Order: sequence, then structure tokens, then C-alpha cells
Amino acid sequence: MRETLVVVGLIVLGFGLRSSRQALPRKLGALVFVVASATLFYYWIGRWWGLLVGLLPWLMLPWVELLTRIRRMRLPVDNRLKHRAPPNPDFFPNAPEAEAGIAEEGFEHVDDCGWEWAGMQQFFKLYWHPEERAVAAICLCEQSEVAFAFLTVTSRDDEGRLWRTTNFPFSPTLKCPPDVRWNHVPCERNSFPEVLADHQAFLRRCRVRHDSLMVPDPDEVEAGIEKEMKDQIAHNLEAGIIRLQDDEHFAYSFRGLLFLWWQFVKDMVRLC
Repeated sequence: MRETLVVVGLIVLGFGLRSSRQALPRKLGALVFVVASATLFYYWIGRWWGLLVGLLPWLMLPWVELLTRIRRMRLPVDNRLKHRAPPNPDFFPNAPEAEAGIAEEGFEHVDDCGWEWAGMQQFFKLYWHPEERAVAAICLCEQSEVAFAFLTVTSRDDEGRLWRTTNFPFSPTLKCPPDVRWNHVPCERNSFPEVLADHQAFLRRCRVRHDSLMVPDPDEVEAGIEKEMKDQIAHNLEAGIIRLQDDEHFAYSFRGLLFLWWQFVKDMVRLC
């Protein structure tokens, strides 16, 4: 009974911590669940390596999705943005607040557009600021009636390197080319002035001079996004993360599935 009560007590403690609205107790609650799982298998097997067996279900959980849905996905090599009407604000989280923040910072609207990736709809509201030398975007992702929004601010220097700050809540699903530098900020920072301030601090931290940044062309913003995706696909083909299925589609290789598994594990730790 002692072993059973220890495991039950850990589970109850985990639920208690997970019910908190504070991030740290919630993360501790997730850790307690992992400890409870490891403790259960340790008592059951009676050997120290039972602790490792108890950790395996958590590490193997992402493979359920990887070996079912993601392994069968076929994604377009040459995807094109199309003009789209803005979604209903009820399905576009924090869009009105983000638009107001972008307007307050002096960014001008460029276009509303989007594309589809294997059943996931991505919508973009694009903006630019000549004095800031940056392009901003409010992005909405929708899949299976689940939607989330995020912000990005992007600058390009005179050497062709992209400097991007985003509160995108997940790890990238493809490797970034070496000329793209990402600055991920917590997804809780959903105020555009905060994200813009983070981007400016990011550029200063990387010693990128403002006069070395290129003034964006509003007529080329969409073409720039499409080219960036083509470059990223080419980089991942060369790295072996994806493989061509035919002239128009690609899929994740086994190496790519391993890459995604590690990304999922990082997200589980970061977002738990």
C-alpha cells in the first residue's frame, strides 16, 4: 500500500499544481506527472532501470502523430499566396488588439493573403514601415477547428540576411537557412508594441546597424514570403529533412521525423 499511496499522492500533487494559473507551478505539475510515471514503473519492475521505462511513454508520445498523420503528408513545393478576405474576428484571436497596436506604431497595411499546407489554413495581414525598415504580420493558423494567432516583425540587411522576431508558440517544423536569424519571444507577449521592442532589442544585441537594413518594398512583400519558403524547402532538401515525392510535392524523410520528434519534445517541455 505504501508504494500505491506514493504514486497516488504524486498524481494528486500534479493535478493540484496543474490547476494553478501561474506558469511555474504548472510546469512543476507536469514534472510531477513524469516523476509519478517513473515511480510507478520503478515499484512495478523493482529495478532502477524501471525509472527509465517510466519515462519512455512521454518521449514516445509524439510518434503517434508522426507515424500516422505527418508521415503521410504531401506538401507543395511551390506554394503561392492568394488574396483572401480577413476571417471573422471571433475566429481570429487578438486580431483587433494587434491591428490597433500596429497602427499605433505607424505601420501601414499592405495586403491580406493566405495559403494552405496539408489541410492547415494560414492567413496573413501584412504591414510595412519605411522608417522602421521592417515588415510586420498578424498570422492566423487554422486546422481541424483549432486556431491560434501570432505576430512577426522582419527586417532584411544589406547582406541579404533576415532578422525575425516572433511570438509563434511552437518550434519550427523545418530547419531555417543560415541566413535567417530567429528571435523567439514568449507567446504570452501578444502585444505588438512589446514584440516590436523585442525586435529592436534583438537587432541591437546582434549589432545590426539600422542604416544597414533595407527599406522594404510593399509591392514585393508577398513575393518575398514565397521566395523565403522556397529557399527553406531547398535548404531542407539538401539537409535530408524532406524528400521529393514528385515534381510538385515533398514529404518528411525518416531524418525529418526525428527532427520533428525533437521539436515536439522541446515544445512539451516549454509549453507544459
